[in-house]
Amino acid sequence: MWRLAEEEPETMPIGFEIAFPSLVEAARSLGIDFPYDHHALKGIYANRELKLKRIPKDMMHIVPTSILHSLEGMPELDWQRLLKLQSSDGSFLFSPSATAYALMQTGDKKCFVYIDRIIKKFNGGVPNVYPVDLFEHLWVVDRLERLGLSRYFQREIEQIMDYVNRNSNVKDVDDTAMAFRLLRLHGYNVSPSVFKNFEKDGEFFCFVGQSTQAVTGMYNLNRASQISFPGEDILQRARIFSNEFLREREAQGALHDKWIISKDLPGEVQYTLYFPWYASLPRVEARTYLDQYGGDNDVWIGKTLYRMPLVNNDAYLELAKQDFNSCQAIHQKELHGVQKWFVENDLEAFGVTPEDVLRAYFLAAACIFEPNRATERLAWARVSVLANTISRHFYNDMPSMKRMERFVCSSLYEGNGNILWLEGYAKDEILARALCQLTDLLAQESPPIREGPKFIHNLIRCAWIEWMMQHINMKDDRYGKCRVMHPGSCTVHNKETCLLIAQIVEICAGRIGEASSMINNMEGARFIQLASSICDSLHHKMLLSQDTKKNEIKINQIDKEIELDMQELAQYLLPRADDRRSNNKTKQTFLNIVRSCYYAANCSPHMLDRHISKVIFEHVI
Repeated sequence: MWRLAEEEPETMPIGFEIAFPSLVEAARSLGIDFPYDHHALKGIYANRELKLKRIPKDMMHIVPTSILHSLEGMPELDWQRLLKLQSSDGSFLFSPSATAYALMQTGDKKCFVYIDRIIKKFNGGVPNVYPVDLFEHLWVVDRLERLGLSRYFQREIEQIMDYVNRNSNVKDVDDTAMAFRLLRLHGYNVSPSVFKNFEKDGEFFCFVGQSTQAVTGMYNLNRASQISFPGEDILQRARIFSNEFLREREAQGALHDKWIISKDLPGEVQYTLYFPWYASLPRVEARTYLDQYGGDNDVWIGKTLYRMPLVNNDAYLELAKQDFNSCQAIHQKELHGVQKWFVENDLEAFGVTPEDVLRAYFLAAACIFEPNRATERLAWARVSVLANTISRHFYNDMPSMKRMERFVCSSLYEGNGNILWLEGYAKDEILARALCQLTDLLAQESPPIREGPKFIHNLIRCAWIEWMMQHINMKDDRYGKCRVMHPGSCTVHNKETCLLIAQIVEICAGRIGEASSMINNMEGARFIQLASSICDSLHHKMLLSQDTKKNEIKINQIDKEIELDMQELAQYLLPRADDRRSNNKTKQTFLNIVRSCYYAANCSPHMLDRHISKVIFEHVI
């Protein structure tokens, strides 16, 4: 009893405040010796009364409420009305004990079939909740994706999502939010109106009449609300409510849950609050979650404590660690090569530092991490560094139009043979030679195509020429002369540089036809316009952030514009179920670049360097 008095409410079994008092009363009626007047019981009875006040007896006979899960603790029920709330499988909210109690009171055949089936399935015993089939399907996909393992199970995940889409009749906000988020991310047409079932008087809840709010329910609601499209007001309300709830719990140091005892739930919540979906880079998320995922040790709280081995197990954890370390070893070798390229091209003379090159490579590797995509990753990093170096050089020196045109001709139109055109401009010569050599290198590393390597080379040259001409013709620059960040910054790009990186990544990936078809259709063109606009806004925000106090109003306005644009971008990005593969990889490239800019614009230098260390250098043990 003294243990009962000291127990935290969040770690009590589900429905304990309903079921336990009924057992005490049964013991009293049997004359069993028990400390009926112990002070610990007063608190439990008080919680029971609170819950029953939230769910009047008449209401629990009309609509499904959390009480259905704990019927064994409820006297004086109208079973004829309650049987109308029975689940299709014969259970009451998938609770064997509540259903067994209903069977004892009514003799209902559907209750009997449900109990009989699971007793046979589990050799005479029953789990505290059954089935957990839909829950397991959803949470397995979530765990595999967050651990960075989903690429190994694409066929299985597709089958699971089809299954979930056919069977997604769930009763609580936790499962609903997880199902909504995963279905939408995988291209299924799902409506946020389902969340109206969990909103009342400006608040969101997990079950009707719940006595306490679950952290994981609000956590998954927050994650779902981040995948919103324009005009989905209920998701905006859900995001505001869940965000405020979670931040309040964070401030109180109370980020523990009534449904799970996990290794690091506070860390999971904090990551989601500070790095929402459109700012979460795949390798950063995987590396962070590797520290948070408890494997076999995570325990779920129901009417008993139990484990879910298909959701939490050491096999996933060990595979994820090996996979991460394997990718990391490749990334370290590539980084060495990029640093060598930076030195050989004398880019340090322009204020670029090895740390800047490291950050540029990190952003590329954090988004495109797979071993077989080295060409795309390296193209992103090198183009990012060189484009920012060229931009800074010409904007700082403010050269004449003729000199810039000469640079373009010598480095892109004519090739290495006419670098002599730039005699007298030593730094221009260095950059022109670096650009020529990079164009050759990218063409060599690209996969072969039917049109031949010269065609690839010309496409890369054209992308650079278009980018340079945009700089030459930029007469009305709304951000002023200093369009480039402080020396060496290669993290938040303007729209022209974002488009250049995306074009060259797609060329180097061999997706020339896919990218071309996207550019030449109206929806694809709008997607590219949105992605470029968001990057430009983030770049502008970074410039204004150099004097936050002076520019606070402008920064807040830009944040609102970015939020609206991100919603529209998500609507274009997340494919419809009948069109899941159309231009998907090209769209993903643009999203990765937008994400990297959003992440870099909102991440503190300390956190950025910490993530670089964990993703690129620290071996996972």
